[in-house]
Amino acid sequence: MGDIVGAGLLSHAPVIMFPETARIEANEGSDFTLATGLQELRREVFDTTEYDAVVVLDSHWATTTEAVITAHPRREGLFTSDEMPAAISRLPYDLPGDPELATAAAALAEERGVWLQSNDDPYLPVHYATLNLWTYLGRPGTPWLSVSVCQTATTEDFLSIGETLGEAVRGLDRKVLLLASGGLSHRFWPLAELRDRMAGDPANIITPEAREADEQRLAWLEEGRHDRVVATMPDYRRFAPEARFGHYLMLAGALGGERFTGKGRRFGAYENGIGTGQAHVWFTV
Repeated sequence: MGDIVGAGLLSHAPVIMFPETARIEANEGSDFTLATGLQELRREVFDTTEYDAVVVLDSHWATTTEAVITAHPRREGLFTSDEMPAAISRLPYDLPGDPELATAAAALAEERGVWLQSNDDPYLPVHYATLNLWTYLGRPGTPWLSVSVCQTATTEDFLSIGETLGEAVRGLDRKVLLLASGGLSHRFWPLAELRDRMAGDPANIITPEAREADEQRLAWLEEGRHDRVVATMPDYRRFAPEARFGHYLMLAGALGGERFTGKGRRFGAYENGIGTGQAHVWFTV
């Protein structure tokens, strides 16, 4: 039997891909803990945990009529971000896949009437919400799969998709790390102000109310109160969480939904990303 042996809500903020000197300059003299926190997570968790595959719930991959899980034997090439080509340009990547896991998840979803399909089209794009984390956390030869966030899904849909994915993992001989790659509140500063709001200080979050909403959910996550996060999604959506928080909700669904009580540990601080809320939280599973 397989299992999810680790899970985290992780930021992929583009600033982590800046050279260290540029990060320090943007952050007014010190590095972003969004970068150093991933380095710490690598040392303390990824380098000390036995696992067979990583599944990334990718908030930048928006699908419309179903969620999709990648089923490629391998994805490789060079990546330039269409969103920020000056920041992420010609990034080489080589991601082995796990077609058996992907097809098992899709087959179980079909049995249950859950909208999750597998896809191995060689021209399917890859996104930096996967690649930024892989750059920090990946290891040669270990499969990395991506799951899209369906933009028409409800909270209940996200939980069902995650539940199906989790049961597919447990039905195979796999130890899997599950990464919800995305931010918290997600509104940016206007272009004319944006470059004056680069520093990670949470004072730069777009509004005090968005900061308060993020910090409340981070406190709940640290306490293992996933039930509170799920129950208050209608209120939280007023602050535009990235991808409608579908990346987190699928992770929660895979681990038991509102019954999941795994406590979160912060790797780094809660930081600003040009108006958005960003943090790394790793859960006891």
